[in-house]
Amino acid sequence: MMSAGSSVKQIGGLQPGNIPDDVLGSTEPLLLKGMVDSWPVAQAGKSGKSEILQYLQRFCQKREIVVFKGDPEIEGRFFYNEEMNGFNFGRQNTTFEFMFDRFGSLEGGDTEPSYYVGSTAVDIGLPGFRAENDVALPGLNPLVSIWMGNKTRIAAHFDNPNNIACVVAGRRRFTLFPPEQITNLYVGPLDFTPAGQAISLVDFHHPDFERYPLFKEALANAVIVDLEPGDALFLPSLWWHHVEALDAFNVLVNYWWRSVPAYMGKPMDALIHALLSIKALPAEQKEHWRTMFDHYIFDDNPAIFSHIPESSLGILADLDEATARQLRTLLRSKLEN
Repeated sequence: MMSAGSSVKQIGGLQPGNIPDDVLGSTEPLLLKGMVDSWPVAQAGKSGKSEILQYLQRFCQKREIVVFKGDPEIEGRFFYNEEMNGFNFGRQNTTFEFMFDRFGSLEGGDTEPSYYVGSTAVDIGLPGFRAENDVALPGLNPLVSIWMGNKTRIAAHFDNPNNIACVVAGRRRFTLFPPEQITNLYVGPLDFTPAGQAISLVDFHHPDFERYPLFKEALANAVIVDLEPGDALFLPSLWWHHVEALDAFNVLVNYWWRSVPAYMGKPMDALIHALLSIKALPAEQKEHWRTMFDHYIFDDNPAIFSHIPESSLGILADLDEATARQLRTLLRSKLEN
């Protein structure tokens, strides 16, 4: 791994039941040192693999989950195959009970397969877990997920929601990039991805600077943070993050939430629609549409539509649930034609 530019601001002394608004509203990543150290699952994680597996078994339900499995040769890097027409791992449906037994039997050697249980809903798979281990986020209704594996590397990607990632077993290394570094990360396809999100094609352990020369600039703007059991990381929306599990067994619990009303659409849907309707236009027309988007979307000046009577603004009015429904109806009708 190459060196990065700066460090993440660290905040200590926080409790999972009382997180200040300025933390949840931060536009920069924050290391919340020891914030979930009091969680029973984090204490079990510090005691060892058998202790945390035994603890998690208490909540285990016979529900199907998905696990990624790769041969030892991938060295924990879940990625595309060499031709980039498939992946270097397989998916299989199993249960938590089976994976707890499997993780318990692994010794941590280099000849063992790589296993990754990613983004599995805690409330469905491990009901009752949050009664003993939870972060209070009043009014936010987060999606709470658990992630488990041995030594794994997840390529740099971004998520639309805000994120609090809580490490409860093993150590995790996050390499973080601000959203404007997208060009320097050499991002792959939008619609053909290992796990749903577009990823950087750069191997962070062995970066090919001849093929990806701008990655040096990305690294100059990166921050690296190592988390131990009991630590948490606040990661703002759209920040790119490469995640590496450093130990033979690792468990993370994360909280995703959007800081906007539920009736709002997904920005990625707008990007995909723009690929259909704007990307292939002649250059001069794209410039005109750039001006149009600046005017209608990115200019936040409240006076920009003051020349239109408020009663006649229609879909240009401030977005509320009624306007959102109107926009969806309009969009559906146009997409069907």
